[in-house]
Amino acid sequence: MSSIRRWQLAIGILGLLVFVLSACSGAVVLSGIPPTPAAGISETDVWPALRSTTDEERILIDLYQRLVPGVVNVQVLRRGPANEAMGAAGSGFFFDRQGYIVTNAHVVRDAELIDVVLYDDTVVSATVVGLDEDSDLAVLKVDLPASQITPLRLGDSDLVVPGQRVVAIGNPFGQQSSMTVGIVSAVGRTIPSLTPFRIPQAIQTDAAINPGNSGGPLLNLRGEVIGVNAQIESVSRANSGVGFAIPSNIVKRVVPVLIERGKFTWPWLGVQGTTLRPRIVRANGLAVTRGAYIIDVAADGPARAAGLRGSTGRAMVDGLTVPVGGDVITAIDGQPIRSMEDLIVSISQRQVGDRVILTVFRDGKSVEIPVTLAARPTQLRR
Repeated sequence: MSSIRRWQLAIGILGLLVFVLSACSGAVVLSGIPPTPAAGISETDVWPALRSTTDEERILIDLYQRLVPGVVNVQVLRRGPANEAMGAAGSGFFFDRQGYIVTNAHVVRDAELIDVVLYDDTVVSATVVGLDEDSDLAVLKVDLPASQITPLRLGDSDLVVPGQRVVAIGNPFGQQSSMTVGIVSAVGRTIPSLTPFRIPQAIQTDAAINPGNSGGPLLNLRGEVIGVNAQIESVSRANSGVGFAIPSNIVKRVVPVLIERGKFTWPWLGVQGTTLRPRIVRANGLAVTRGAYIIDVAADGPARAAGLRGSTGRAMVDGLTVPVGGDVITAIDGQPIRSMEDLIVSISQRQVGDRVILTVFRDGKSVEIPVTLAARPTQLRR
């Protein structure tokens, strides 16, 4: 064989080897499962992508592969103002092996037809078992064998801290089974619900959340659901790094009751107010600097029946109008109340019919006022 022929053969073999190795390397990127290398060839030589994979990437890959079967695409048909058919979509996740699915109330409210699409494109009809507009949570039911259901585990949202790594899985803009990663930006946020009441202890995240993510899970790196993605704060309705999730501990409280009874009843104090601020302190000549200032008291509510007082007028402080004359709630059952958010959280954790003792600062002194909590009304009167 001539030297030229031997050189051409060597180049051909080398080219074939490069092609084979390139194909194997691509398999690592696409599937995450490296093929077995040929004898005598090191994995770190053949698959540099595998060598460079970080511990966090391995965790995220594992989370996605394990948990995406538990996340569903919720597709809804409802009637518009002119009786036209309108489609909408959101996300949800399996709560248990009986086929119950958690999603947002705003995703399925007023729905005429609901389809659930699984990660493998299986489509099954769903019905609404229960819906709570105050927490923006709803429960759907599908008829599937337990072998086709992957329930997700709920974590403890009280343990969530800012800076913690989180993952959102859902169907943004209809892009099924999408995963985004971010951190917990803040905890203890109070966000709007579908009613005049607000949802306490919400989790703020910069993980990309967009229309279609609503109802999907926000997960920690252990694969636990710590929240239900519900809202974004954006002028464009697209992700701007400020998303909010309903905390899992509210899910734990509300969802079993929705499954059992179809509705959840929240306790109600019957006040509207704000966190005590320095200008309000100055305008009212208060000797306390922390608490929930009462601006208004609902008619026929527990607070009105107990004699709590809202503001009686307005005053100008530093060019701003502030309320005057209202009570300041500084404690419930001896536990300090430092803000309006504290008050909302404390009341929401109790039951209808509970009797609580409010410590109220009024007319220059603290007084204790007993109040029996009622059920939230469907309509508020002032």
